[in-house]
Parts: sequence; structure tokens; C-alpha cells
Amino acid sequence: MDIKESRRHIRIASLNLSHYVCVDKDGEGMGRTLNVSESGILLEIYFPIDMNQELSLAIAFEDTLLDISGKVVHCKAVKGERFRTGIEFLKVDGSDRQFLKKFVKTFREQKMDQAVLETDFPELNLVKRGKVRDVYEVDQDLLIVATDRISAYDVVMPDPVPGKGKILTQISLFWFDVMSDLADNHVISGDPGDYPEICKPYAEKLRGRSMLVKKAEPLPIECIVRGYISGSGWKSYKESGTVCGIQLPGGLKESEKLPEPLFTPSTKAETGEHDINISFDEAAEIIGTPLAEKVRSLSLEIYRKGTELADKKGIIIADTKFEFGLIGDGLILIDEVLTPDSSRFWPKASYKAGGAQKSFDKQYVRDYLVSINWNKKPPAPFLPKEVVTNTHEKYSEALKMLTGKVVLQSEKV
Repeated sequence: MDIKESRRHIRIASLNLSHYVCVDKDGEGMGRTLNVSESGILLEIYFPIDMNQELSLAIAFEDTLLDISGKVVHCKAVKGERFRTGIEFLKVDGSDRQFLKKFVKTFREQKMDQAVLETDFPELNLVKRGKVRDVYEVDQDLLIVATDRISAYDVVMPDPVPGKGKILTQISLFWFDVMSDLADNHVISGDPGDYPEICKPYAEKLRGRSMLVKKAEPLPIECIVRGYISGSGWKSYKESGTVCGIQLPGGLKESEKLPEPLFTPSTKAETGEHDINISFDEAAEIIGTPLAEKVRSLSLEIYRKGTELADKKGIIIADTKFEFGLIGDGLILIDEVLTPDSSRFWPKASYKAGGAQKSFDKQYVRDYLVSINWNKKPPAPFLPKEVVTNTHEKYSEALKMLTGKVVLQSEKV
């Protein structure tokens, strides 16, 4: 394979591409490397492979593409139509073995120093891996760890955004505190020093990107509030003049501020599936009218307070998504709050209705995926280095404007 001619390996000079392999010489069947040793490699792929099948592994590292044969020693299905596959290296000669040792060393250093793509805490009970967060059960509570994974169109990208999990966590903790007079929330602590003893060995990994929270029963709907008409709301308005069954005035422009914020709930999809916008009446059928009215009122209150504060700091929050849960009969705010992952953040200084806006969120990722005509189905394509860097910078800028804090892309996580 000529690595200069392969779109999938165009970033081969970037070390974080050594996290990936392809399982044949034509570049088909890309896999994400979960672990690597001198004897084999553990991949995450999107199709099953038969036991003992021999494959050609193309390993990208620095400016070299190393072709090594391998044999499948196990293939286990995991959530989201993914397969965890162990491949044992075959026929590795002396020079390739030396190269492989360097690959292993660099891979391990990168996973420790640059990004957290996935957490693995053997003494803790992993209960869920979401698009971004890994959730563990600790005693009667939950430990939520925000990784550096990033998703678009409900598909997780293969490239992480280093530091992103810390940024999301710090923004959420900020808002949970700000909104505490409006709504109880699930946060117990964001300081690993306060966590149970069983978490102590993982304290450094958890620092800045985790929250110990109360265990609640999540409501089966997403509580979306729209203050400006954009995204799927703009698409619906152009087609019918409505958003989630709500009739809007004629003549609105894309990204225009709405007369009043709208509560437009949606279904809550599993990872890899799409949320579906629903009407308030449909939400009431799912969770009951009294509870639906309560979360609508609370969502609008939180949004209004958040937008007023953000506006003073130069950020327009165009729309956002809240999640609520129940502890007994008590309703609490859970998950994340007013982050660039759950909201559209626009810089106030450049805002002008009538088209798409500059943003502090993952618009760089979406724009790149549109530019390459990706079909919005897994496996997702690699992200160019500049897209990852620009996305981190925008997330970091939002954090600094809101809280005064900074998370560096090169910061050890």
C-alpha cells in the first residue's frame, strides 16, 4: 500500500494514528486499537471475524506502514454492533519486531499522555459506555467518567479530542452549582479525594473528568429547549412551519432568535441510534402529564437562567438538551448541563441571523464529515489533525469564557 495515496492514512505522520490498524492490505475493515503487545493486538471493529482466520494487519506508525500477518484468537460482540477481537501476530522477523517494540512503547505513552479514549478500572463495576461517558457503579452511587471521545450524528468518531472530557466535566460542575437553587441535582462530588476507597488507585485518571453522583432512574425522554431556530428545528420549520408540532410565525430566518424559548422533547436513543423529536403530548404519554409539565417548566427556567449568564460572558446558547431522573418521587437534574456537547454555543460577537453560525461546539467535526460525504453510519472516518485541534480550542474557549478555567490539549490525563 502506498501510504501517501491512502486517504485513511494521510495523517500517518501524526503519532495518534498509531492507535489504528486495518485488517487487510486494501485498507478495508478499519479497527481501533484497544491494546497492543509484542505478541498481538486487541481491536474494536464493526464486523465479526472467524476464529483462527489469518489476516494481513497494516499498522500505521510515524511515516511507516508495517504489514504483519495475524491470527484471530477471539472475537466477542460488544454493545453497539462492535466486536472486540484479539489477533496474535504471526511471522514477525527481527527488523519488524524491533519496529513493533517501538510501536508498543509509543502506543502506551500516547494512551497515557494524550487522550482518554476508554477507561478500564478492573476493581469497579462498569455498567455502561455511552457516546462520551463511562459509568461505573460504586457502592450505592455512580461514578461518571467523561472520556475524550467525540460523536457526531450519533456515531462515535475513532479520534478523540484530548482534554475534552475534562472540559465537559468542569462546565457541567459549574452549571450544576449555578442551577442548584432551581433544581436538585445528582452531584455528590467532583473531587476524587472524596470518592470511596476503592476509587483511590484511579485518582489521577479520574481527576478533573469525573463525578461521583447519586443513582437515579433516568426519564426516558430528552428535554430539549430551543431559543433560536437552527439544526433539525430549522429543517422542520422550512418544511412545515412547525417544530415538534409547535406552529411558528412565518418569515423566520435560519439562526433567528425565537419569540419565546420552545420545549421540544425527543426520545432517548441507545448509542449508535438516533433520537426522534416528539410533541409535548407524546412526551406526556410516555412519562405522564404532571411530570411532563414539571420538566417542561424546569427546563425552560434553567435555560433562561443559563442564557442570561452566558450572554454576559459573550456566549449565545442557541439550544440545549437536559436530562432528568427520579430518586423516589424526587425529580433531579442529571448527566451534563449546558456543555458544548449538549448545546449549540455561538460567539455573541459574530452572531447574525440568516445562516449558519460560528460555534464553540463540534461544528468543525460536523462540517468536515459533510465535506467528505460520509454516510453517517459506522465506522466513522478519521478526523484530520486540524479538526481535532480546532475542536479542542473551541471547547476550551467556551470553558474559559464561562468559568475562567483552562484545559490544555497537551495536559496529561
